[in-house]
Amino acid sequence: MSIYIAIDIGGTQMRAAAFPLNGYEPVAVQRVPTHNPDISPQEGLVQLIESVCPPDETLISIGVAAPGPLNPKTGVIYTAPNIAAFRNFPIVEYLQEKFNVPVFLENDANLAAVGEWQAGAGQGHTHLIYLTISTGIGSGIISDGHLLQGEGGIAAELGHVTVIPEGPICGCGQPGHLEAIASGKNIARWTKEKLAKGAESSLQNAKKVTAKKIAKAAYKGDDLARKAFERAGGYIGLTLANFLHIFNPSIVIFGGGVSRSGDLLLDPIKRSVQKHVMSPKYIDDLTITTATLGDDAGMIGALILARTATEK
Repeated sequence: MSIYIAIDIGGTQMRAAAFPLNGYEPVAVQRVPTHNPDISPQEGLVQLIESVCPPDETLISIGVAAPGPLNPKTGVIYTAPNIAAFRNFPIVEYLQEKFNVPVFLENDANLAAVGEWQAGAGQGHTHLIYLTISTGIGSGIISDGHLLQGEGGIAAELGHVTVIPEGPICGCGQPGHLEAIASGKNIARWTKEKLAKGAESSLQNAKKVTAKKIAKAAYKGDDLARKAFERAGGYIGLTLANFLHIFNPSIVIFGGGVSRSGDLLLDPIKRSVQKHVMSPKYIDDLTITTATLGDDAGMIGALILARTATEK
């Protein structure tokens, strides 16, 4: 059998899957912790790939979804959040030498956008924005049927637009980015700040305040929890209105764990978009929805990358 291998690299775990020539059902899937005290992440990645690629299989190519910033043209990961060993790591060259097949690299959020576009909620659209609301905020843009990459492959970082110039410091080190205000981690941060100031809430005695717990409390009628999502959704909607003015998509897809809170997040986003767009024409035929591939979006995108890039 001839197979493609798709890899999804995260700060906590790395996943690999082997896929046949057609379809999206893997023939083998494995995951390992990204950090292992006994081996480097690079060695762990090689072992992971070997675990889903038996010797009697013909490996055609490998697609890699990785956190960035990175350069898909040179195959180098500049920095990977929570993976210090991958700083300025020439991952494409490294894996090509190990497996002697073509290797293709792309930002994980970009590939999640590709996955949803080709095999998920975005099928049939040629202008698409994908936003993943999780610990951070990632994004990918399909414009006129093409993934938007930019000159150096680092375009479409929509989570790092400045919303409040003097606002909280983002994980990237800059102040007031959307991620620093509306990601899951920062929804929790804002809520904990209010609790520390004595705000009334069922979360006052919670051992750990997370976006997931805040969402559950909100659905039970907790006023502070609902305000936390109203605030986050309002800022996401404000920036999304700007993105609509720039890219004019026909669909916006939200992925990531926080998006699973459903209308609790989507309703304030939609209200904010309606408030801030310069013309209703930007939203008359716009679909705002959630991802259908879940955590597999990046993996499917990596598979699509491996298949299409090999055929070129």
